[in-house]
Amino acid sequence: MSIAAIAALIADPARAAMLQALMAGQALTAGELARAANIAPSSASAHIARLAEGGLVAVRAQGRHRYVTLSGEQAAQLLETMLTMTEPPRRWTHGEALRRARTCFDHLAGQLGVALRDGLVTRGWIQPQAGGWALSEVGAAGLATAGIDLAAARGRTSLACDCMDWSERVPHLSGRLAVAICRLCLERNWLRRAGDEGLSRRTLLVSPEGGRMLREVFGVQLGS
Repeated sequence: MSIAAIAALIADPARAAMLQALMAGQALTAGELARAANIAPSSASAHIARLAEGGLVAVRAQGRHRYVTLSGEQAAQLLETMLTMTEPPRRWTHGEALRRARTCFDHLAGQLGVALRDGLVTRGWIQPQAGGWALSEVGAAGLATAGIDLAAARGRTSLACDCMDWSERVPHLSGRLAVAICRLCLERNWLRRAGDEGLSRRTLLVSPEGGRMLREVFGVQLGS
């Protein structure tokens, strides 16, 4: 699909609202997406079909419902990058909690996501390579000790690459390694979601133990 065709898909206000709702990483039904976009369910189904044809979302049928998710990390990176163009630099109107720590689909973003990338680079755990980042030997050892399943992280998609951050205007870390780190932090309750849907689901709260462990394990320096 051409750039113009993808841009046309995202340009529609209803489809744009649906895609932003899916950035929380949650599978949503057509009805839930209709409410997010403030349109009729019948219209939502037509929009979902177009987004699926364009490769931006995936649809899975389960029982009476069809569940919709973003098609993958490439779609999330595209949307996050486009969001950086929606407001002038250094202007942020969406609340400091969202800016401090949030998810970008399935990995960490905001100040926390940027700090994670910086921490791994400073420690020498990741090193630049063409198209992204490679694990160093010390990084592989450290991440394995932390509980990251490196075999799963080294899948067919990118291990680690940059994703331009919506609020910070500098890259945070994406790729399968970033997904694994985000999952680990949520499983260990170092981070928890502020709510169940929309921006509140994307917003992450850092527990006192989580702040300490993120610093000790990954070298994250996150201001108070």
